[in-house]
Amino acid sequence: MKLLVAALESELSAFPEELDGFDRLVTGPGKLPATYALTRALDAKDYDEVVVVGTAGSIEKGRAYAVHEIATAVQHDVIDLDGVVGRHVSLPPQVTTGREGVVIATGDHFVNDAEVTAVIRPMGAALVDMETYAYIWVAGQFGVPIRAFRAVSDQAEDGALADFREAIARCSIELREVIRAEYGV
Repeated sequence: MKLLVAALESELSAFPEELDGFDRLVTGPGKLPATYALTRALDAKDYDEVVVVGTAGSIEKGRAYAVHEIATAVQHDVIDLDGVVGRHVSLPPQVTTGREGVVIATGDHFVNDAEVTAVIRPMGAALVDMETYAYIWVAGQFGVPIRAFRAVSDQAEDGALADFREAIARCSIELREVIRAEYGV
């Protein structure tokens, strides 16, 4: 059995309530809710794989409005004791899925500002979101393989929140098609 994970119920709006071979988990937005909910789910039941679907903002100019598989996640909203942005005091600077794909920067706020994206871009990330780092880290703690798919909803700069709200249904449809193609369900 696999676990299909999303932060928001609306990210799963194009998915059937029951998906053969998958349990479903909606964690809520942000790193702490994501960590808590996924930890509880993985502690309660053994899963073959965690499959994350959701939206992300693009901070890479020209990045396609499409679904991208995530290879690596970093945190953009932490600073270590030496003042290095993106470095946590005790967590690894990056976590990986073991898959080919893009780098995503995770933080606990919705990114919609050009000045913020300019700070994040040098971290090597193409996308931003609020949960992926947490999902990958938790799955790693349990030794469960994870795949993460993010559909680009906005450009993570001025007007991004309006774009996100308008794009979420489109993103869910795109994510559903990827899961159908990848898993045959």
